[in-house]
Amino acid sequence: MSFSYDPELAEIVAPMVAALTTVPAAAGDWKTLRETGNAELALLADAIPAVTGVEREDVTVAAPDGAAIPARLYRKAGVRPPGSGILYIHGGGMVLGSMDLYDKEVAAYVAESGVPVLSVDYRLAPEHQHPVPVEDCFAALTWLHAHATGYGIDPARIAVMGDSAGGGLAAGTAILARDRAVPVARQILIYPMLDDRNVVPDPELVPFITWAYESNMTGWGALLGELRGRDDAPAAGAPARLDDFSGLAPAYIEVGELDIFRDEDIEYARRLGAAGVSTELHVYPGQPHGFDLIGAATSAGIRSRADRMRVLRSL
Repeated sequence: MSFSYDPELAEIVAPMVAALTTVPAAAGDWKTLRETGNAELALLADAIPAVTGVEREDVTVAAPDGAAIPARLYRKAGVRPPGSGILYIHGGGMVLGSMDLYDKEVAAYVAESGVPVLSVDYRLAPEHQHPVPVEDCFAALTWLHAHATGYGIDPARIAVMGDSAGGGLAAGTAILARDRAVPVARQILIYPMLDDRNVVPDPELVPFITWAYESNMTGWGALLGELRGRDDAPAAGAPARLDDFSGLAPAYIEVGELDIFRDEDIEYARRLGAAGVSTELHVYPGQPHGFDLIGAATSAGIRSRADRMRVLRSL
């Protein structure tokens, strides 16, 4: 075995990594996965310092089926908006997570970049299977477009951003936006969950993973049901299934070397580039899934944060 944790990560936060690398819930047990996953997200959120100077406004987005989807608009207090805006989609393996659990993380992005962010509390699987989650996210994108000028946002400078499952949903939202002629300035995909076929463990990665293959099977099965793994799995739900990458928004993608999403993310970046879509890709050596939250103060965590801020400010 040639892989190992980045020495700085191992030295500084190894106990936290060990705490999060627990025995995974059995494949298909989404209830246990949701319970344990939300507890871990709450632990990570508690470690984020309190964020000041950011205004929050709770709004409601109308989904295509008439459901009222909660969303929250974040703006830096007392600062003229730069004209850009972001739709943020939280992570959680398609079955867990919430807008509230990501509240401090999103507020920190706004405080540091100055860019307004709309965070959407999309409905989760399996209670709401594809296409509900991605359609909720797309509805939030269209809401942001419709209300952009009132918040000092240029509709042509709106990006979609998400981490993990949220990164997959951001990619799916970008696909819908292209197909429905809604402008997206950039897709910012943080270790995105893209491929429903990724359920066979890689023995080189298993000792280091913080998101297990069993959990991945559970998440994709909850989202896609009987479509998981089939040739006709929908690209808007599992973006790695996309055939035509032309015309998609420019992409920023990052992933850790020890993340089970590594290969699918690299391949997604390759296919974007092959279709003429400008793409920036970062693969962080010795880093597992969620490395930026687990080791925010490490060199890799600081570098990834700086790169994200550079991208946000460039919108």
